[in-house]
Amino acid sequence: MDTDGPVIWCKLEFLNPSGSTKDRIARYILEKAWRSGKLQKGARVVEASSGSTSIAFALASAQMGLRFTAVMPEGVSNERVLIIRAYGGEIILTAKEEGILGAMRRAESEAQKTGAFWPRQFENPDNPEAHKKSTAQEILAQIPDGIVDAVVSGIGTGGTLVGLYEGLAESGCPVKAFAARPVSGGDGTNFDVECCSFSVRIPGVADGLSKLNSATSIPNSAELEIRDSDALEMTRKLINAGFPVGPSSGLNYCCAMEAAKQLGDDAVVVTVFPDRMERYFSTELFAALR
Repeated sequence: MDTDGPVIWCKLEFLNPSGSTKDRIARYILEKAWRSGKLQKGARVVEASSGSTSIAFALASAQMGLRFTAVMPEGVSNERVLIIRAYGGEIILTAKEEGILGAMRRAESEAQKTGAFWPRQFENPDNPEAHKKSTAQEILAQIPDGIVDAVVSGIGTGGTLVGLYEGLAESGCPVKAFAARPVSGGDGTNFDVECCSFSVRIPGVADGLSKLNSATSIPNSAELEIRDSDALEMTRKLINAGFPVGPSSGLNYCCAMEAAKQLGDDAVVVTVFPDRMERYFSTELFAALR
C-alpha cells in the first residue's frame, strides 16, 4: 500500500466476536426483541443471509439461548456453513439461481409457518440504528478531534453506511457519504457475493431490494465504482500488511482512497473493514495460495 497518500481511518470490525460488523446488528436486534417480549429463551430465529449476518445471528443466538436457522442460497462457501453449524445453527439452502431474493422468501415462509422471529435485516430500522448508536460513537471517540469529513462503505442492506452517516452527521460532523459499488472488470474475477449487495452478480438488489436506504437516500452522498479485480488485489495487500480481512475491506479501502482524492489529503476519511478472511479460504481471494 502507498504510505505517502492520504490517511484512511479504518474501523477494524473483523475484531468483533464472530468476526464481522454484523455482530452489532445481530446482538442489537435480538436484545431489543428480548426486552420487548418478542423473544424468550429457546425461541427460534430465522434469517436470510449469504454469510456474515447468519454467522453473527448464530453466535448471538448461542449466547442468548435461542435456536437459529440460516437461510442461504446454494453455493455459499463451506467455511460459512461450518461456522454457523459450529455455533449450533441450522441451515436451509435455497436454489442458487434465485439468489438472496429466494432466500428471503423462504425465510419469510419459515417464520410464518413456525412462528419464528424474523429479524428482516433488509428493512429493519434497528439495523442502521445499531451502527448509529455504537459504531459511529466509537469512531467519534477514536478519531483525533472527533471530526469526520467522509464515511465510506459498500452497500449490502445499507445499514452500515446509513447508520454511520446519521450518527456522525447528527453529532455535528460535516460528513459526506460514499457508497462503494463493485463492478466487473471483464477479466472473469469472481467478486464474492457476501461483499456487497450492489454487486453486479446479484441482479435486483441494487435496484432496491433493501427497504432501509440506499446511497441516493442519504443527503450529500456519492457512489464510486470500484473494479472487483482492484478490490480483490487490495484485499490481498491488506492481508499481506497484517490485516486478516475479506474482500469487502479491499472494496471499502479502494473507495476510501478515491474519496480522499476528491476531498483532498487533509480530509478525515473513515471506512470499515467488515469481516475476517477465514470465511473466504475457498473463494477466488485465496485461489493463488491453494
